Amino acid sequence: MGSYTNFEEYNEETTDNLKDHYSEILKGIGENISRDGILKTPERAAKAMQFLTSGNCMDPAEILRSAMFAESYHDMVIVKDIELYSLCEHHILPFFGKAHIAYIPDGYIVGLSKIPRVVDVFARRLQVQERLTHDILECINSTLKPKGVAVVIEASHMCMMMRGVQKQNSVTTTSGFRGQFEKIETRNEFLKLVGANLS
Repeated sequence: MGSYTNFEEYNEETTDNLKDHYSEILKGIGENISRDGILKTPERAAKAMQFLTSGNCMDPAEILRSAMFAESYHDMVIVKDIELYSLCEHHILPFFGKAHIAYIPDGYIVGLSKIPRVVDVFARRLQVQERLTHDILECINSTLKPKGVAVVIEASHMCMMMRGVQKQNSVTTTSGFRGQFEKIETRNEFLKLVGANLS
């Protein structure tokens, strides 16, 4: 697996293959695939799907390892309000929201931009929010080996908003805690800081 890069190149063979499948899907729902508005949709959709699942070929642990620095800082580090966009694996519809992540270093800190990039890599896969939360948590915990890690994700799911129960204002929250964040006082400090307007 490669390290994190901007996804700008598309595999031509994969694009052609996906384009053919999208053409069949559009025909299957009764669309005229030769009309102007739809003519290039199969290729656009093929490229969009490659981008939205590009995390499958990236190594999130390598992203962290590329910017780990020895440091004696031992207090909580929080990166909150990280935007995330993913695709639900059940209906291939988007879910989107924010991730709040904290860790307590144990000899190493990581470049702050790497944490949102780890979120992106795991989000750019077919996902469920529960597994996304766990994946991010375990990657940071096993790679950085901090004294503790906390992850909270708040997201809205288009599969609930556009179809099914059609509840437009529902938000799903998932969380995971390791190490010192399993202690209620540390967890509460994190949750208070995440909820605070510090600006």
